Amino acid sequence: MKLRTTLLCGLLALAGGHAPAADKAPLTRHVDPFIGTATVGHTYPGATLPFAMVQVGPDTGTAGWEYCAGYHDADGSIIGFSHTHLSGTGCPDMGDILIMPVTGEPVFEAGPRENPDAGYRSRFDHARETARPGYYAVQLDDYDILAEMTLAPRTGFHRYTYPEGADRSLVLDLGHGIGDRTTESSIRAIDDRTLVGVRRSAGFVKDHRYYFCIRFSEPFTRIVSLQDGTRSDAKELSGTVCKMHLTFGTGKPLGVKVGLSTSGEQGALRNMEKEIPHWNFDKAVRNADRIWERHLAMLDIVPMDDDQRISFYTSLYHALLMPNLVTDVDGAYTGWDGERHRSPDGDLYTNYSLWDTYRALHPFYTIVIPETNESFIRSMLQRVEEAGALPTNEYGLCETYCMIGNHAIPVIVDAYLKGARGFDAQKAYRAIREAATVSHVKSDWESYTKYGYYPFDIVNVESVSRTLESAYDDCCVARMAEALGKEDDRALFARRSMFYKNLLDPETRFMRARDTTGAWRTPFDPFFIAHELLGGDYTEGNSWQYTWHVQHDAPGLVELIGGKRAFAAKLDSLFFLDEAPRGVAWVSDVTGLIGQYAHGNEPSHHVAYLYNYADQPHKTQRLVREVFDRFYLARRDGLCGNDDCGQMSAWYIFSAMGFYPVDPASGLYVLGAPQAHRITMRLPGGKTFTMEARNLSKENKYVESVRLNGRPVEGFTIRHEDIVKGGTLVFEMTDRAES
Repeated sequence: MKLRTTLLCGLLALAGGHAPAADKAPLTRHVDPFIGTATVGHTYPGATLPFAMVQVGPDTGTAGWEYCAGYHDADGSIIGFSHTHLSGTGCPDMGDILIMPVTGEPVFEAGPRENPDAGYRSRFDHARETARPGYYAVQLDDYDILAEMTLAPRTGFHRYTYPEGADRSLVLDLGHGIGDRTTESSIRAIDDRTLVGVRRSAGFVKDHRYYFCIRFSEPFTRIVSLQDGTRSDAKELSGTVCKMHLTFGTGKPLGVKVGLSTSGEQGALRNMEKEIPHWNFDKAVRNADRIWERHLAMLDIVPMDDDQRISFYTSLYHALLMPNLVTDVDGAYTGWDGERHRSPDGDLYTNYSLWDTYRALHPFYTIVIPETNESFIRSMLQRVEEAGALPTNEYGLCETYCMIGNHAIPVIVDAYLKGARGFDAQKAYRAIREAATVSHVKSDWESYTKYGYYPFDIVNVESVSRTLESAYDDCCVARMAEALGKEDDRALFARRSMFYKNLLDPETRFMRARDTTGAWRTPFDPFFIAHELLGGDYTEGNSWQYTWHVQHDAPGLVELIGGKRAFAAKLDSLFFLDEAPRGVAWVSDVTGLIGQYAHGNEPSHHVAYLYNYADQPHKTQRLVREVFDRFYLARRDGLCGNDDCGQMSAWYIFSAMGFYPVDPASGLYVLGAPQAHRITMRLPGGKTFTMEARNLSKENKYVESVRLNGRPVEGFTIRHEDIVKGGTLVFEMTDRAES
């Protein structure tokens, strides 16, 4: 039975709302990790650090689409605190190495949310829950336990304050996982304060494992074990599902450190001892705070209001969470081939949602953290060495093939063309060329090159989306081939990049599927939402959304649709058609609708900026403001769709500064309308780039003029090189819409 006593509420100063923050407050206090934890944001509020191996925090559910990150704001009970989470993804996984502080007799099942008393799960109140970068805390009502956690990159650190006089206990449950099942686990006590072991699991990620070392601030006095359903007092367990209930007697707050590793138990022990060698929890919190303060200080904003400051810094926070470390402090790791290695080039990373993040997140990294982005690329190339291919949608060192395209290609090409030289360019080119010519689960290059598109009678799902996404990748291969002096390849891939034209139906002016005879698919419904799992010719979208997916040749698309006037008129229809997307293949990712435009899903992210190509920039400017006002709010349900590893947040950051990478690997940014009075980026080398929006207000949302370093901007783009060398971009704002 659970012990229920009353713990003084003053143990924890927890805030449920947002008080206006002073400009000089620490930047971490402007971040709200709860934004996106309601509805479909799929973010998590736990403690983490930039690109860390560990994300330690609460799990409230494990099964179902709403639990991709293991936490949902609608819940009133917590299962426990696990050490790995995904941020804003559309598929559930992770939730490794769950610990739950408890009192009373051993209970090894969490119990259902409908009846927390049936297991070790505990009720909680959101009013007594708090989170900021690097710190999470909650009052567990059923046990009167204050649970706090912080971390180092590979080590979680817990502090549990139990009610006076209660036996302090906790459950270690290796059967717990988010949307996956444990396939192998072990726990071994190596002394009376230290456990080591492993959890291996299968789910969305077909096979991943984390080794762990858990050390307690004082000895445990009793162990009750559960190995594949059999209870004992064994101190060493090995099987499919292993669990332990440990008791520490009465006393002061209990400290728990959990080191993770991909390489082995000793790696987890080394990580823990190197990163947090002490038992001063508050010191660890301060260190995490310093790390986040340094990263958040890359951007400085003078916002329109306090809520915007919170949305802005929370977006920056979310943009710095993934990919995630796989290497230990000494460079050891278990690689993409399942073997143990030592990294030759520094830290390596996994968890790449490239279908999402090539669009704005990695381009953002090329500006503010280019060396870290090079580490991500070196990780991709190391994957080629060990597993034979670049990642497409990789999590937990495993390729999921969940999404389409080969979008490691634009990430690598974008970085190289912007001056990145922290990786072998020839090796990188060989890898991207192979990705664009050697077929895999989501590509059939023989059919693609033979017909000039993916015929729907050969590729019977997502044929239109796969063609359009591949055409963009082809353009990127051509650009890198040109930079490396490979003229034959440049010509080949430049020709392939124009394959998008083969799917633009001149009669309907929609991107539409064709078969091997060239016939259009009939019947055709441009409103019908499709997805691989449910059939159809599009990926998480319909023809209204994918017709604009020509990032590398917007002028060519304008001409195909009939010129600037016809193009603008069709764009108008996209944003004003209120007819709901329809069909049995409706998918929850298609959210944040303005007409048929779906801001909650990435294929739409560049579309509002296309009005510039039709000489109607004022419509881009109006729409950017509408997206900000409707879909990025400083509250738990403030995101209109999955944050997708930071892509939604990167859109916000770029658009707040008044420009966006419509064609990410072009080196150009298309102008929109700034949404803050001033934003300054602190760049590598001590340089700064400042955007200033003069006369910006609720009414003054349109751009009258733009000057870069005192000179008028010609056209509607600025260059990457203009940003990274530092300078000032000044927008004069007005309430008049001018085309």
